[in-house]
Amino acid sequence: MPYEAPTHTVERSLRATTGAKVIAGVDEVGRGAWAGPVTVCAAVTGLRRPPEGLTDSKLLAVKRRTQLAEVLREWVTSYALGHASPEEIDDLGMTAALRLAAERALDALPVRPDAVILDGKHDYLGSPWQVRTVIKGDQSCVAVAAASVIAKVQRDKMMAELGIDHGDFGFAANAGYPSPVHKAALEERGPTPYHRLSWAYLDALPQWRHLKKARSWATGNVPEIEGQLGFDF
Repeated sequence: MPYEAPTHTVERSLRATTGAKVIAGVDEVGRGAWAGPVTVCAAVTGLRRPPEGLTDSKLLAVKRRTQLAEVLREWVTSYALGHASPEEIDDLGMTAALRLAAERALDALPVRPDAVILDGKHDYLGSPWQVRTVIKGDQSCVAVAAASVIAKVQRDKMMAELGIDHGDFGFAANAGYPSPVHKAALEERGPTPYHRLSWAYLDALPQWRHLKKARSWATGNVPEIEGQLGFDF
């Protein structure tokens, strides 16, 4: 499928308007999954020509995405990954968990960025970071696209490894997202230690509903930026 290659337009704009020199593209993966961590990658690319075929990870076939991630790890100036565990998602809520994972990624970079390009319309990172949000930034911005691919490939690998002892759930194929195989295993076996237990899918599983965690964060001042998916048989 043809697509328009990402550019450095936003990076150049930030450099011109803010004086930023080190700019990180940030993207997440795993926000809508029922199991596993949410993973954030921060990538610094400079203004070099990107590898051929770079785009949003979701637009790439698995084989091509995996190959491209290997190239990107060597091509980027620097990158780092941050994760928030299912327990942290349950305890904090997704917005705060995303912030935690992003901060971990940014703090792990060898040089602190002057500015951050964040995929999407919601700034879940906030102060003290200087943030520019870009809708579909994983398609239009080189640094964000690079972060998207690296994050997706790394989290998929993590989920495949977590799924070794839970083969019925198909984590290697669905990465913890709802799928027929995943739903069937949940009904029969209940959640694994890697499932998010504050999420709405447990409402449709009477035999496992007692495991659901109360959302202590839901009454706080931080709004959730994405609804949680129900079972929807």
